[in-house]
Amino acid sequence: MKNLYIYFIAIALLLSCKSEEKEVTKVENKPQETPFVWEGANLYFLLTDRFNNGDTSNDINFDRTRETGLLRGFEGGDIKGITQKVKEGYFTDLGINAIWMTPIVEQIHGGTDEGTGVTYGFHGYWTKDWTKIDPNYGTKEDLHELVTEAHKRGIRIVLDAVINHTGPVTEKDPVWPDSWVRTSPQCEYSNYENTITCTLVRNLPDIKTESNEEVDLPPQLVEKWKAEGRYEQEVAELDAFFERTGHPRAPRFYIMKWLTDYITEFGIDGYRCDTVKHTEEFVWQEFKTECDAAFQRYKSDNPEKALDDNDFYIVGEVYNYGISGGKYFNFGDKQVNYFNDMFTSQINFEFKWNAKQMSLIDLFARYDDILQSDLKGYGVLNYLSSHDDGSPFDKDRNLPKQAATILLLAPGTSQVYYGDEVARSLNIEGTQGDATLRSVMNWDDVVTKKEVLSHWQKLGQFRNNHPAVGAGIHEVISKLPYTFSRIYTKGDYQDKVLVAFVDPDSENEIDVSSVFTDGSQLFDAYSNQEVTVKDGTVSLKTGSEIVLLEFKS
Repeated sequence: MKNLYIYFIAIALLLSCKSEEKEVTKVENKPQETPFVWEGANLYFLLTDRFNNGDTSNDINFDRTRETGLLRGFEGGDIKGITQKVKEGYFTDLGINAIWMTPIVEQIHGGTDEGTGVTYGFHGYWTKDWTKIDPNYGTKEDLHELVTEAHKRGIRIVLDAVINHTGPVTEKDPVWPDSWVRTSPQCEYSNYENTITCTLVRNLPDIKTESNEEVDLPPQLVEKWKAEGRYEQEVAELDAFFERTGHPRAPRFYIMKWLTDYITEFGIDGYRCDTVKHTEEFVWQEFKTECDAAFQRYKSDNPEKALDDNDFYIVGEVYNYGISGGKYFNFGDKQVNYFNDMFTSQINFEFKWNAKQMSLIDLFARYDDILQSDLKGYGVLNYLSSHDDGSPFDKDRNLPKQAATILLLAPGTSQVYYGDEVARSLNIEGTQGDATLRSVMNWDDVVTKKEVLSHWQKLGQFRNNHPAVGAGIHEVISKLPYTFSRIYTKGDYQDKVLVAFVDPDSENEIDVSSVFTDGSQLFDAYSNQEVTVKDGTVSLKTGSEIVLLEFKS
């Protein structure tokens, strides 16, 4: 970590010659109950099948036994495995306050080869039946338990919504009727039109989300539901939905009904929406309306289970959207504002590049400027590695601590990809395509990489305890040593923190006068030291390069 400190010092010296320090407004504060703020949340993203196997009895279903490409079959992870880690306190220790899981709906039963080896729908994006949880992932009872146990610990649950497509066609999974899907043309991605009304890849039927034509249920679903003894119940629920909403029985509204059922039945807190830019904007406006209504119904029906008064969280995957675009994504021939009554947040595909190319001083200042102006009231979800991004920040995992520092102290919502905290390998020999990014969670390294894990835990808990870290106003106090404050204010609540990068081997005198008053009792959440403000400063020798100052509890 000493090298990281030297790096910050070098950058600070360069920048201190260019500009004056900002004047910081001093605001008094007292510890208060910490609210949950999505714009500053610490979200953990996991592949349900790859995280933890909590029930080996459900590992094989529907005779999914063909030999697959490496890491292209089901590996056993399930909802019970996630709940197990929730109960053990793994997420709490990491400072995680939201978990995003890949889709858990029933997947196609067959396998398919897209050129990278036979693959099953382990990832959850190849839907066969939106109304049922895939038995490889678990049961409704399992999901109820996960939501309950997570909520007990202040952790929100975010599921993954796919409206754009069904799963591929296989010998076990016939294509849906042409009133529901198109199987051609394939997207060219060169303009708006040939990014939306087309199939993402050759064998991935595209839902006709633009259609208002009333359609009957696909015959394969009718047959399936009758065999499972729930046809009448499903039809009755659909009738009630369409009568209540007045929507036409068009394909997209069936799917919206099925997805919002997970809100009203289980009380999930959010959806990450897949393939957003491949679906018409009005679809996402309609989906947001239905999700908001479903969330309010759940809270009204279950007031004792409502965690707070936050709205339903909807984050969009507009592939290649970056924070530099502000509210807009550019298709080349058209710009679209996906924040406009659609999404409260979007995944920020730009962050990993900014992390490589910019100093922390510039990165944090730039993000604060955008989030406090053009994107004020909205959010971005920053990540450094993910399940379908082949160019992560640190593919060889040479900088696991630096990655934590950049991600967890940056303005915006942080996305920790499962295993980031223990440097799970992103280079798996013998894999093809994105399978290398989707290995089984490396639980053994929780023991062998304690120093790395501890760094992620300290920063994560600091972020979790302080909405100011991700959602507060950023002010540079000093460039040498690099010191900044974050202050978050909403109504009567205020939270403020101060972060400094220091020499771990020296007694460091840190100017805190613009944030904390003399006599204030402070706590360094990284070194676990208590200090008192005297003459506008605190003095610390920490043995570490980061100081995380907060009011002493």
